[in-house]
Amino acid sequence: MSDLPNCPACASTYTYDDGIQFVCPECGHEWSKDAGNDTHEGEAVIRDANGNTLVDGDSVTVIKDLKVKGSSLVVKVGTKVKNIRLVDGDHDIDCKIDGIGAMKLKSEFVKKA
Repeated sequence: MSDLPNCPACASTYTYDDGIQFVCPECGHEWSKDAGNDTHEGEAVIRDANGNTLVDGDSVTVIKDLKVKGSSLVVKVGTKVKNIRLVDGDHDIDCKIDGIGAMKLKSEFVKKA
């Protein structure tokens, strides 16, 4: 029998090794081989759109135009956000953006700068 882990997304047993990561052919989920080592004492790991781990104080760049809810303002692609704070919830990042003010962003729309 294979000693490969089951897929964390769908629990499939048909995972395979693809060099530096594991892949599930049923749901298409990919995860790194050291994914089990990413948590610190039960703390959730927040990653950017490219899979880089984010920490408090990082600088990130917005990868998609984001409309500001309740306003006509738009956060443009390439906007650099400095000194982020990671928070729990649907929106993972708490920050201040020049010209707009305090905002909450989802980590899937930023990349580490």
